[in-house]
Amino acid sequence: MYKNEFDNLYKNNKTFKAYMFYGQSNFLIEQYASMVALSRGAADEIEKVYFDDYNFKYAKDKLLQSSLFASNNILLIKLEKKLNKKETTELIQAANSNPDSTLIFACLGDSDFKTMGGYFTTKLNAVSVRMFTPYANEAIKMLEQKAQQLQIDYEVSALNHLYFMHRNDLSLCMNDLDKLAILDEPISPKVVEKHCFGIGSVSLEEFLFNLVSGASISKDLYFLLEEGINEVYLTTQITAFVQQLFMISAYARTVGVPNAKEILGFVPPKPVWEKKTRLAIGIKPEQFLEMFEFLNALELELKSSKINDTNAYMQASLRKFSVTFS
Repeated sequence: MYKNEFDNLYKNNKTFKAYMFYGQSNFLIEQYASMVALSRGAADEIEKVYFDDYNFKYAKDKLLQSSLFASNNILLIKLEKKLNKKETTELIQAANSNPDSTLIFACLGDSDFKTMGGYFTTKLNAVSVRMFTPYANEAIKMLEQKAQQLQIDYEVSALNHLYFMHRNDLSLCMNDLDKLAILDEPISPKVVEKHCFGIGSVSLEEFLFNLVSGASISKDLYFLLEEGINEVYLTTQITAFVQQLFMISAYARTVGVPNAKEILGFVPPKPVWEKKTRLAIGIKPEQFLEMFEFLNALELELKSSKINDTNAYMQASLRKFSVTFS
């Protein structure tokens, strides 16, 4: 199921014996895995097993046996590679056989966990939840909630700047908010610029502008990929950027002067918004459909085709995109 459906079940106190969280957003995967674990017991009743430390026999024995020192037996396993059906179902069944046990998987990374998610069925009192990368307005709201919890005096434009500085990585943003909370001053974009350091030497936001506007992207694209950005992730970020441009264009053609708050749900820095608006209005409506079709096809190819060199394929595809739509 998707996050919204799970949220409704969680709010209504629906519980399962086994949980699996996977998808595009590592931040949400880890956040929900931790949230569910703490809802099932105290912190000292949760045993965490990370990646290479995972051992099937140990995990199964752990779930089958109740703890002598705690009333709840919660096992949280972080994975980078999917498990086969036999192991997965045996672990779920082990959790079901012990009233004290709860099994939680946090599946991180770029592996295809969809097949494994299919083993978590209602018949086995288990659920798998697929997490997508939050839209920018959703991410900014999460940052606002965190800033309010930390009692930070902030400007929304500062949170927006932090979010794009970290290439939409919420985990890094949340960590920086913890650091900014100790400062005895309001948090503005200038303060973020002074105390926080974005990952990588290339601005993803600037790259997206250059890509769609037809400016040179070869050097920045090379460095982005060399720095380790995932090809599928980069494609989804381009799609999200084009989606924003489409919403701006559609608003301008049907309503009038684009309103950032109504379109995005937040107000970006003025220079960024003006630049984005100019770019959006200059794109013909029929071009947006062609862009979406190109990007959807590219994402499908990256996920399903056996491409020998995804780096080179990505570079060639995006150069073609830039030439075709500029």
